[in-house]
Amino acid sequence: MTVHFIGAGPGAPDLITLRGRELLGRCPVCLYAGSLVHRDILSHCPPGAKVVDTAPMSLDEIVAEIRTAHDAGLDVVRLHSGDLSVWSAVGEQFRRLDRLGIPYTMTPGVPAFAASAAALKRELTLPGVAQSLVLTRTSGRASKMPERETLEAFAATGATLAIHLSVHVLDRVVAALLPHYGADCPAAIVCRASWPDECILRGTLGTIEALAAAAPMERTATVLVGPVLAAEEFAESALYDPEYRRRFRGGPAGCA
Repeated sequence: MTVHFIGAGPGAPDLITLRGRELLGRCPVCLYAGSLVHRDILSHCPPGAKVVDTAPMSLDEIVAEIRTAHDAGLDVVRLHSGDLSVWSAVGEQFRRLDRLGIPYTMTPGVPAFAASAAALKRELTLPGVAQSLVLTRTSGRASKMPERETLEAFAATGATLAIHLSVHVLDRVVAALLPHYGADCPAAIVCRASWPDECILRGTLGTIEALAAAAPMERTATVLVGPVLAAEEFAESALYDPEYRRRFRGGPAGCA
């Protein structure tokens, strides 16, 4: 028996990975985060599968469901939204399963920031503009931010910022970033990226608050800030330069 933790992606049912879909299709038990995972993804579950919405459940209750399946020798899919590597609360589940001796695997998913970039049709790293992307959030009731991980500290680098779980405190976000990026710095909010009701706001740090006030959004939104969001004049990467010799292209006559 194995518990398969799977990142279901940002929302659209077809953005789950092939591996995730295959595992979902053969596991007789599925525990899914019903508040964030699109229900159409559950159509991949096998006929007769036990499907449990964990949104109203505590960690103890979730682990109890897994233990019941373990005792019965039944494989389990534990379906989370987005990607498992950030803000997924899988770490505490892994720790419980380790203590119980229950094996598990981890299958990555499409993260919200990537779906947001796709919605904006933007690369978040551009030559000479920004080569770093910071994934961060603000403090909330569920998780406090470490003292040194502040928006001001990240903004001082000039990197592209993808700020999660923070649209409800957008005023605080803007106030922290304005001294570093300036009011003219491009900013965007993507709410429910890849869902049918996806909503996109594009503006600057100076205008994004007013735009958001006119179109209130849920917390399932990503705030992106940085010059890359509107940059048009930037150097081309040397990767495809005909004079750039590398392992797969020996010289001007080669191809990538």
